[in-house]
Amino acid sequence: MKRINVIGTSGSGKSTFSSKVAEILDVPHIELDALFWQPDWAVTADEEFFPKIESRLVETDGWVLDGNYSRTTSLKWRYADTVIWLDYSFARTTYQVTKRALWRAWSQTEIWPGTGNTESWRKLLSKDGIIWWSVSSYKRVKARYETAFKSDDYSHITFVRLRSPDESERFLKSIAK
Repeated sequence: MKRINVIGTSGSGKSTFSSKVAEILDVPHIELDALFWQPDWAVTADEEFFPKIESRLVETDGWVLDGNYSRTTSLKWRYADTVIWLDYSFARTTYQVTKRALWRAWSQTEIWPGTGNTESWRKLLSKDGIIWWSVSSYKRVKARYETAFKSDDYSHITFVRLRSPDESERFLKSIAK
Protein backbone atom coordinates (compact mmCIF):
# COMPACT_ATOMS: atom_id res chain seq x y z
CA MET A 1 0.00 0.00 0.00
CA LYS A 2 2.09 2.86 -1.38
CA ARG A 3 -0.08 4.62 -3.96
CA ILE A 4 -3.55 5.26 -2.60
CA ASN A 5 -6.60 7.01 -4.03
CA VAL A 6 -9.23 7.95 -1.43
CA ILE A 7 -12.66 8.36 -2.98
CA GLY A 8 -16.20 9.08 -1.78
CA THR A 9 -19.11 11.44 -2.11
CA SER A 10 -18.45 15.14 -1.57
CA GLY A 11 -18.49 15.71 2.17
CA SER A 12 -17.41 12.20 3.12
CA GLY A 13 -14.14 13.46 4.57
CA LYS A 14 -11.71 12.43 1.84
CA SER A 15 -9.21 15.24 2.43
CA THR A 16 -9.13 14.86 6.20
CA PHE A 17 -8.82 11.08 6.01
CA SER A 18 -6.21 11.27 3.23
CA SER A 19 -4.02 13.67 5.15
CA LYS A 20 -4.08 11.28 8.14
CA VAL A 21 -3.14 8.29 5.94
CA ALA A 22 -0.36 10.29 4.27
CA GLU A 23 1.01 11.35 7.65
CA ILE A 24 0.99 7.78 8.98
CA LEU A 25 2.69 6.43 5.84
CA ASP A 26 5.00 9.45 5.55
CA VAL A 27 4.10 10.09 1.90
CA PRO A 28 2.79 13.20 0.10
CA HIS A 29 -0.92 14.04 0.20
CA ILE A 30 -2.22 15.16 -3.19
CA GLU A 31 -5.61 16.88 -3.31
CA LEU A 32 -7.29 16.78 -6.74
CA ASP A 33 -9.43 19.82 -5.92
CA ALA A 34 -6.27 21.86 -5.26
CA LEU A 35 -4.98 20.87 -8.71
CA PHE A 36 -8.31 21.63 -10.40
CA TRP A 37 -9.60 24.89 -8.88
CA GLN A 38 -7.91 28.16 -9.85
CA PRO A 39 -8.46 31.66 -8.41
CA ASP A 40 -12.01 33.04 -8.62
CA TRP A 41 -13.38 29.49 -8.97
CA ALA A 42 -11.96 29.12 -12.48
CA VAL A 43 -11.57 25.51 -13.55
CA THR A 44 -8.50 23.90 -15.06
CA ALA A 45 -9.06 22.50 -18.57
CA ASP A 46 -8.50 18.76 -18.85
CA GLU A 47 -5.57 19.36 -21.23
CA GLU A 48 -3.77 20.99 -18.29
CA PHE A 49 -5.43 19.07 -15.42
CA PHE A 50 -4.49 15.55 -16.55
CA PRO A 51 -0.75 16.31 -16.99
CA LYS A 52 -0.76 18.03 -13.56
CA ILE A 53 -2.18 14.86 -12.00
CA GLU A 54 0.16 12.53 -13.83
CA SER A 55 3.28 14.52 -12.98
CA ARG A 56 2.37 14.42 -9.28
CA LEU A 57 1.71 10.65 -9.43
CA VAL A 58 5.01 9.77 -11.07
CA GLU A 59 7.32 12.12 -9.16
CA THR A 60 7.42 9.88 -6.08
CA ASP A 61 6.98 6.20 -5.25
CA GLY A 62 4.29 6.78 -2.64
CA TRP A 63 1.35 9.13 -2.26
CA VAL A 64 -2.21 9.49 -1.05
CA LEU A 65 -4.44 11.13 -3.64
CA ASP A 66 -7.87 12.30 -2.61
CA GLY A 67 -10.64 13.03 -5.02
CA ASN A 68 -13.11 11.60 -7.46
CA TYR A 69 -13.32 13.38 -10.84
CA SER A 70 -14.67 10.31 -12.64
CA ARG A 71 -13.05 11.34 -15.92
CA THR A 72 -9.64 10.88 -14.24
CA THR A 73 -10.28 7.35 -12.96
CA SER A 74 -8.30 5.51 -15.65
CA LEU A 75 -5.34 7.84 -15.13
CA LYS A 76 -5.35 7.68 -11.31
CA TRP A 77 -5.99 3.97 -11.12
CA ARG A 78 -3.27 3.17 -13.65
CA TYR A 79 -0.80 4.13 -10.90
CA ALA A 80 -2.77 3.27 -7.75
CA ASP A 81 -2.25 0.04 -5.85
CA THR A 82 -5.00 0.77 -3.30
CA VAL A 83 -8.35 2.57 -3.49
CA ILE A 84 -10.11 3.45 -0.25
CA TRP A 85 -13.78 4.29 -0.56
CA LEU A 86 -15.32 6.33 2.26
CA ASP A 87 -18.82 4.98 1.72
CA TYR A 88 -20.71 6.68 4.53
CA SER A 89 -24.48 6.95 4.75
CA PHE A 90 -26.41 9.67 2.95
CA ALA A 91 -27.35 11.24 6.29
CA ARG A 92 -23.73 11.27 7.48
CA THR A 93 -22.28 12.82 4.33
CA THR A 94 -25.09 15.38 4.11
CA TYR A 95 -24.46 16.38 7.72
CA GLN A 96 -20.69 16.59 7.16
CA VAL A 97 -20.86 18.59 3.92
CA THR A 98 -23.42 20.99 5.40
CA LYS A 99 -21.42 21.53 8.59
CA ARG A 100 -18.22 22.12 6.60
CA ALA A 101 -19.88 24.48 4.10
CA LEU A 102 -21.50 26.54 6.87
CA TRP A 103 -18.16 26.83 8.68
CA ARG A 104 -16.37 27.87 5.51
CA ALA A 105 -19.03 30.47 4.67
CA TRP A 106 -18.93 31.92 8.17
CA SER A 107 -15.14 31.87 8.56
CA GLN A 108 -14.33 32.84 4.95
CA THR A 109 -11.41 30.42 5.15
CA GLU A 110 -9.54 30.10 1.87
CA ILE A 111 -10.24 26.56 0.68
CA TRP A 112 -7.09 25.96 -1.44
CA PRO A 113 -4.04 28.11 -0.70
CA GLY A 114 -3.30 30.75 -3.27
CA THR A 115 -6.73 30.64 -4.94
CA GLY A 116 -8.64 33.11 -2.78
CA ASN A 117 -11.62 30.76 -3.15
CA THR A 118 -14.02 30.82 -0.22
CA GLU A 119 -17.53 29.51 0.38
CA SER A 120 -20.21 32.15 -0.14
CA TRP A 121 -23.56 32.34 1.62
CA ARG A 122 -25.27 33.06 -1.70
CA LYS A 123 -23.87 29.95 -3.36
CA LEU A 124 -24.23 27.73 -0.31
CA LEU A 125 -27.66 26.31 -1.10
CA SER A 126 -27.74 27.06 -4.81
CA LYS A 127 -27.60 24.42 -7.51
CA ASP A 128 -23.94 25.38 -7.97
CA GLY A 129 -23.14 24.80 -4.30
CA ILE A 130 -21.36 21.88 -2.68
CA ILE A 131 -24.35 20.84 -0.56
CA TRP A 132 -26.61 20.46 -3.59
CA TRP A 133 -23.82 18.67 -5.49
CA SER A 134 -23.30 16.19 -2.66
CA VAL A 135 -27.01 15.46 -2.22
CA SER A 136 -27.77 15.17 -5.93
CA SER A 137 -24.74 13.03 -6.81
CA TYR A 138 -24.77 10.64 -3.82
CA LYS A 139 -26.59 7.70 -5.47
CA ARG A 140 -24.76 8.11 -8.79
CA VAL A 141 -21.33 8.12 -7.12
CA LYS A 142 -22.22 5.08 -5.01
CA ALA A 143 -23.42 3.11 -8.06
CA ARG A 144 -20.31 4.06 -10.06
CA TYR A 145 -17.94 2.82 -7.36
CA GLU A 146 -19.88 -0.38 -6.71
CA THR A 147 -19.45 -1.19 -10.41
CA ALA A 148 -15.79 -0.16 -10.54
CA PHE A 149 -14.87 -2.29 -7.52
CA LYS A 150 -16.09 -5.37 -9.42
CA SER A 151 -14.38 -4.53 -12.73
CA ASP A 152 -11.61 -6.75 -14.08
CA ASP A 153 -10.00 -3.56 -15.46
CA TYR A 154 -8.77 -2.81 -11.95
CA SER A 155 -7.70 -6.26 -10.76
CA HIS A 156 -4.25 -4.85 -9.82
CA ILE A 157 -5.87 -2.65 -7.15
CA THR A 158 -6.71 -3.56 -3.57
CA PHE A 159 -10.09 -2.03 -2.77
CA VAL A 160 -11.02 -1.04 0.78
CA ARG A 161 -14.57 0.06 1.54
CA LEU A 162 -15.09 1.90 4.82
CA ARG A 163 -18.74 2.42 5.74
CA SER A 164 -18.48 4.53 8.89
CA PRO A 165 -16.14 6.89 10.71
CA ASP A 166 -15.55 4.11 13.28
CA GLU A 167 -14.37 1.73 10.52
CA SER A 168 -12.13 4.50 9.19
CA GLU A 169 -10.58 5.05 12.63
CA ARG A 170 -9.92 1.32 12.99
CA PHE A 171 -8.31 1.30 9.56
CA LEU A 172 -6.04 4.22 10.50
CA LYS A 173 -5.00 2.43 13.69
CA SER A 174 -4.27 -0.74 11.75
CA ILE A 175 -1.90 0.97 9.31
CA ALA A 176 -0.18 2.91 12.09
CA LYS A 177 1.13 -0.34 13.57
